Amino acid sequence: MPIVFANVLLALAWAAVTGGFSALNLAFGFGLGALALVLIRECTGRPGYLGRIARAAALAGLFLVELAKSAVRVAAMVVSPRLDPHPAIVAFPLTVTSDIEIALLANLITLTPGTLSVDVSDDRRVLFVHCIDAPDPAAVIADIRDGFERKILEAFR
Repeated sequence: MPIVFANVLLALAWAAVTGGFSALNLAFGFGLGALALVLIRECTGRPGYLGRIARAAALAGLFLVELAKSAVRVAAMVVSPRLDPHPAIVAFPLTVTSDIEIALLANLITLTPGTLSVDVSDDRRVLFVHCIDAPDPAAVIADIRDGFERKILEAFR
């Protein structure tokens, strides 16, 4: 059974025992369940449960920062009196391999203003990304590799 599913079941059990299914009580039960799973981590065979949650939170934080930065960049480009974009389709070589990792990377890129995931190659080794302003495609590749892709690899492996 996946460890997160076990944690959700523990949170629901906590809410059932206490008789309150409020969001605060469920969150408290989830925290207690996580603590219990950390204490018995040898039995579950998954020693890094809280670390994985922290890495997933770091990925979410990176997305929010990139979302804000790119929104400001696109807004500045739109209101600029001299509109001189350098659109490009960049072929990003993938390090992530599983379907969920590729889908997550493609969605994070698409949700960021100014970029759009266009396609994945048939061999799933290249992700094609359209950028509204990419004067240096190598810099775009480095930003994605050192940002989203690195955090996805940390969170999922």
